[in-house]
Amino acid sequence: MIDILLVNIKGLVQVRDSTPGWVSGKSMADLPVLPDSYLIIHDGCIADYGSMTRLPSLSASEVIDASGRFVFPSFVDSHTHLVFAVSREEELVMKIKGATYEEIAAGGGGILNSAKKLQALPEDELFERSLKRAQEIIRSGTGAVEIKSGYGLTVNDELKMLRVARRIGQETPLKVKTTFLGAHAVPSAMSRKDYLALVINEMIPAVAAEKLADYIDVFCEQGFFSPDETEWVVETGKKFGMKPRIHANQLHRSGGVQVGVKTGAISVDHLETIGQEEIEILKGTSTMPTALPGAAFFLNLPFPPARQMLEAGLPLAIASDFNPGSAPSGNMPFVISLACIKMRMTPEEAINAATINTAYALELLSSHGSITKGKVANVFLTKPMSSLALLPYSFGSNLIDKIILKGKLVP
Repeated sequence: MIDILLVNIKGLVQVRDSTPGWVSGKSMADLPVLPDSYLIIHDGCIADYGSMTRLPSLSASEVIDASGRFVFPSFVDSHTHLVFAVSREEELVMKIKGATYEEIAAGGGGILNSAKKLQALPEDELFERSLKRAQEIIRSGTGAVEIKSGYGLTVNDELKMLRVARRIGQETPLKVKTTFLGAHAVPSAMSRKDYLALVINEMIPAVAAEKLADYIDVFCEQGFFSPDETEWVVETGKKFGMKPRIHANQLHRSGGVQVGVKTGAISVDHLETIGQEEIEILKGTSTMPTALPGAAFFLNLPFPPARQMLEAGLPLAIASDFNPGSAPSGNMPFVISLACIKMRMTPEEAINAATINTAYALELLSSHGSITKGKVANVFLTKPMSSLALLPYSFGSNLIDKIILKGKLVP
């Protein structure tokens, strides 16, 4: 007997026999959808699928009639700062009154504000607060997520963040990948030189000793960390088994893309200020350009030039950047809406960017990101929908009806 049988699916989205790599350029417009279909889930995995006209005779512990509904692979959110202490809505008011991101940071706000509050919070309390956000992104369709540190800025607090992130992966059905982002900002009480020495000589070895991070990241940006400093940090992280991914080109043409390619980063993320030079540099590399449209929206920054990148033949991923300062939402359907409305991506391109390409960016292509036999059964059912385009169109609506993670219905 199988576990779950979904029948009469209006459209089974992102059906692929295999996913050996990312999708890029013109191929991003191709999104395979199997109409009038069934899906079989067994032992936590996708066991089979096909047209309803070929539905085999079998028994199931649970049968779900998906008439009028689409079934999607769960989103893979490849860039978040989900572990944080408290929100920062007071900074929104400052922005409304004209303060810039840099001005808020220079005044002790921004990342340093989050760090001060996180340092004062016990680990268990930080977990409980972060768990609520993890449950929130599950309800909005996410099944795999990357979580960064970077609001600790001390050895103990960076480790605390990463332990909380790992625990979220153990105590929820989310697949969690973790990233050490000690080089997020310089604490006000330390010099840049001394803080970088702390990151290099103490933080990285301590994180590696507890096996707390899959990746290493740096905020490569004017006023934060230079390309040379970024390269130093990520090359050190590589020696300890952490693969680089880079905060690049958010506020300025910071050189982040260049150092990401040079160091073999698996992704360069943000790209609000990417230019033709960076696009050319990314061609022919294994580095995934990743747009974070929620941050551009919240900070009133230019949106990454998706059409320019796709027309150049590049792949593109989109992620939420869920964090308390510049993107206080992990809602991936809204991220898809922004990608379509503000970045002129088609629904098909945006869905590819939020599933297969983000799975690539988290090295999860063999198990996540598509409806493929043998992959983890992370899927969600929509409410009745007229077409796929209704997902980005209805940017304020919750169109998700049922969620299945690791082969089990989420209550």
